Amino acid sequence: MTHKLLILPGDGIGPEIVAEALKVLQVLKHEFDFGFEAEQGLIGGAAFDVDGHPLPRATLDLARDCDAVLLGAVGGPQYEACPRELRPERGLLGLRYELGLFANLRPALLYPRLAAASALKPELVAGLDLMIVRELTGGIYFGEPRGIRTHNSGEREGVNTLSYRESEIERVARSAFDIAMCRDKRLCSVDKANVLEVSELWREVVQRVAADYPQVQLTHMYVDNAAMQLVRAPTQFDVLLTDNMFGDILSDAAAQLTGSIGMLPSASLNAERKGLYEPVHGSAPDIAGKGLANPLATILSVAMMLRYSLNEPELAVRLQTAVGRVLDQGLRTPDIYARGDQRASTAQMGDAVVLALREGQRE
Repeated sequence: MTHKLLILPGDGIGPEIVAEALKVLQVLKHEFDFGFEAEQGLIGGAAFDVDGHPLPRATLDLARDCDAVLLGAVGGPQYEACPRELRPERGLLGLRYELGLFANLRPALLYPRLAAASALKPELVAGLDLMIVRELTGGIYFGEPRGIRTHNSGEREGVNTLSYRESEIERVARSAFDIAMCRDKRLCSVDKANVLEVSELWREVVQRVAADYPQVQLTHMYVDNAAMQLVRAPTQFDVLLTDNMFGDILSDAAAQLTGSIGMLPSASLNAERKGLYEPVHGSAPDIAGKGLANPLATILSVAMMLRYSLNEPELAVRLQTAVGRVLDQGLRTPDIYARGDQRASTAQMGDAVVLALREGQRE
């Protein structure tokens, strides 16, 4: 089988980290019989510079026609003066919306050799392996009405609308329960049902879906408590299910538990398991072009792509194992470097993963 991939390097460090992921894909193709063909497209600021829009029609057509999308990053300070609808981030939001990518998967896995790099004490994060499932196409980021309006008095008011339909909640809940069934069968649904009517409905629908998954232990937690528990005792969680805004915040907090946001991949899936795969970190324009970026989150995003969209779980495990081997060797980009480690550039880290992949195949 030949998989059709769309590669969107994007802005800032995006092209650098995607280049390392492409090295890995080429090794999988030529040495592991992984069939794929890839096309590249423009998104974000790179697309705005060429086409005057952060999500050109050509990119959207390619995305609709492929099996999975690999994205680097979008954004940069030079675009902050653009109208909101033309900023690079609107290209990413538009792509998620147009492809119906409603389930955002953000794993937080601590590699043992990075325990000292975590923001928490090593004994608190030892064995950390959790998955945040975030609803991605609804909620306050997309609700209408929205905007800034002026009252008759001349005072301005900002308005954003938080709303969810039952069907939106149910589909992301089922995705989270399905994932929990493949893990430790524990799911914690995060809401603010003591204050928000939307969260009352969220909790009701999640409880209803839970009846179809009797093997999964369901708990509920208010978002403020969940944030506290995430830094107090993070290993208590297996799968966290959240709405769009809560998931945005909690997943970035979880990034610091693993040692660096440069270690966190993500997947955004639609009902057909077509996915957009990208590192959680941003475009980091301050280090772009310097060889300082950590490519491992992007490479691990490829592993997620192999697992969730391309039905290649064995290759996903091989790639994750290769990343672990590289870290065990002590190679570190600046974001995860500590005294005694071996410094590595972006390209050197990618080359090391390629070598580890090849060595793993020979064993």
